[in-house]
Amino acid sequence: MPESPSNATEYSVSEISLALKRTVEEAYGYVRVRGEISGYRGPHSSGHAYFALKDDRAKIEAVIWKGNFGRIRFRPEEGMEVIATGKLTTFPGSSKYQIVIEQLEPAGVGALMALLEERRRRLAAEGLFESARKRPIPYLPRVIGVVTSPTGAVIRDILHRLADRFPVKVLVWPVRVQGETSAAEVAAVIAGFNAIAPGGPIPRPDVLIVARGGGSLEDLWGFNEEIVVRAAAASDIPLISAVGHETDTTLIDFAADLRAPTPTGAAEMAVPVRSELVGTVADLARRLDGAMLRHVEGRRRDLRAAVRALPRLDDLLAVPRRSFDEVSARLGRSLSANTLAHRARLERSAGRLNPASLGRLVARAEERLDALSARQGRALVVHAERKRAAFARLAGRLRIEPLGERVARGRERLRQADERGGRAFARIVERSRDRFDRASRLVDTLSYKSVLARGYALVTDAAGAPVRLAATVAPGDALTIELQDGKLSAVAVGSPVPPKPKSRTKPKAASQESLF
Repeated sequence: MPESPSNATEYSVSEISLALKRTVEEAYGYVRVRGEISGYRGPHSSGHAYFALKDDRAKIEAVIWKGNFGRIRFRPEEGMEVIATGKLTTFPGSSKYQIVIEQLEPAGVGALMALLEERRRRLAAEGLFESARKRPIPYLPRVIGVVTSPTGAVIRDILHRLADRFPVKVLVWPVRVQGETSAAEVAAVIAGFNAIAPGGPIPRPDVLIVARGGGSLEDLWGFNEEIVVRAAAASDIPLISAVGHETDTTLIDFAADLRAPTPTGAAEMAVPVRSELVGTVADLARRLDGAMLRHVEGRRRDLRAAVRALPRLDDLLAVPRRSFDEVSARLGRSLSANTLAHRARLERSAGRLNPASLGRLVARAEERLDALSARQGRALVVHAERKRAAFARLAGRLRIEPLGERVARGRERLRQADERGGRAFARIVERSRDRFDRASRLVDTLSYKSVLARGYALVTDAAGAPVRLAATVAPGDALTIELQDGKLSAVAVGSPVPPKPKSRTKPKAASQESLF
């Protein structure tokens, strides 16, 4: 027997889902849920963020719509313990309940501090906080770049203190110093200042100041983001961090080249006091003038003492003058005595010179010349005899017969070599002729002339280019048809005829009477 129908009301799946949705939303409404973020991958391409909140026993899905995500004061991260405020609802598409978060805050300062400490240790392990990589701040910069909010009191305090101490050119690049986009903007501005080319229309800063006023840990969280720390560490321009008050500490303070307790203190660290510099320069100028006067006076005293120690000019020249007078007196007498001595020597030599003695000298010279001439003749005869005897000995060693035989043998070898060369040249010529004949036959075979000889024709257009397809010829085009014995001129008439498709003959069906 069929079962009797039940009296229970019948619902569709959609009706059940909507009823559950209304029940959950009316029963709970807005709630505060404490849990650990799980499955967070950042905002979706639509701008919404999807993740889950869990504890040690349960898990609930969570979503932050795009409009609320931009108002959250810190960036959610995987594993962070948070307190979420929102509305409980269900998602009928997957039969799940979830919380639509409108406010999100860390579960106490301890969670943020733990996250901050873990990030600090990780960046320090990479060497971003090493003191060896920090650069000195220029003593007197010409241009200062300031990264801060243009509407706060920070920029006014910095400009006022710079004007009081030492007025310089200031470039202010406005950024948001709080909120979701503040970290990305600060990092982009630091990179932008470093990208300014030296000597361009916009002056490149000599030092950067990243400044913000005081606030809570959540307010200053943008300067703890990794992107800001890495941008400060990679900056080629020396950077001063002035975030918060003296008791506030952010990670950019460790990566910066210098940390200032306040934005005003950063301005004081960036430039010296102009009045103090003027006073110092004036004091140094006075000290330099006094030192120069004392130096000149000391040199003058030394010169006077040296002058007093020097002897008088007459005393210095007395001895040389007396020596000169004595030498002058002896010079006249010495010249007279020398002249007399040379005159006496000349007279003695002149007494020995006479014609008879000169004749004897000439006669002795002629006798020596005759003796040398006679010796030269005999020496030439002896030298010629020696050369003749040496030549005779060499001629005795030469035999005519062996020379003739060697000439005959050489002539025979030359004849044989000539015969071999002629035969080799003939073989080379023969092989070259064979290769030439084979190449000629191959050329004739491959030439289109041989194709024309078999009854084919070559069709070219007006430009002389071969016509390969009928579709490329239009009616009225001039054509040239080359045959074996000459060329013909032709004009194309009509449109090209497409080739007929090959018909496929259907096989005949076998009759019932035949098996084939």
